[in-house]
Amino acid sequence: MKRPRLVAIISLFGIILAAPPVSADGTGLTITVIYDNYPANPACATDWGFSCLIEGLGKTILFDAGTREDLFLKNVAVLKVDLGRIDLAVLSHFHGDHTGSLEAALGKRPGLTFCVPVDKDRNAILYSEKLEKSGGKVIPVDEPLKLDEGLSLTGTLGDAIKEQALILDTSRGLVVVTGCAHPGIAGIVEKVREITGRPIEAVLGGFHLMQMGDAEIGRIIGRFKELGVARVGASHCTGDRAIALFREAYKDRFIELGAGRVLSFEK
Repeated sequence: MKRPRLVAIISLFGIILAAPPVSADGTGLTITVIYDNYPANPACATDWGFSCLIEGLGKTILFDAGTREDLFLKNVAVLKVDLGRIDLAVLSHFHGDHTGSLEAALGKRPGLTFCVPVDKDRNAILYSEKLEKSGGKVIPVDEPLKLDEGLSLTGTLGDAIKEQALILDTSRGLVVVTGCAHPGIAGIVEKVREITGRPIEAVLGGFHLMQMGDAEIGRIIGRFKELGVARVGASHCTGDRAIALFREAYKDRFIELGAGRVLSFEK
């Protein structure tokens, strides 16, 4: 993305997304896991997919939207999430287990802006057009992009599957939120360090390590530690074995996710 385009997009956000900061207690960053295939709150439904709500850094952001609209809306009700207060939706990638309830969010928040990765796949193009026809505003994000103070995107990463991750800046370091990490979770973390130069407090979300053996997963864990990742919350498509290995390696610095989990970080 060339600088003129970047400036234009930031200016557009300043118009569309202006809103007062929101957080659970008014002082910190809160991440609420709305959708996941692992349980945390027994009142929430579990299903293959991922979605979370980020509050407290100037914009209220919906990151991905799970698979089934009915389960998504059930969890939204259980967790008392007000979709009408969302300022921005960020889509990690155009797979159905992450796009399933974006239209439901748009129904609750007419005119919602969607930041999506640049993807020339026909299904991705058609889905973006569908959101726009339903009244949404779709902004393809190619290069790293600052959304607001403390909020930014990696830009589009990967070859076969295009994906982006969300970067949240806190007083203890960055919190990186991933959807499925198809481009490679270690590569995403390396990219975040490259574009920010900041220490990483936590990496949360799906790591897509289901098909990997212990040795390869061990190398990724080693790379995380080399990169200074302080805490890890692996879930969704990471795989049971990989989650167990991360949990063993990080011990009390492993963050359990799951549908209904609410995490708080100091700003």
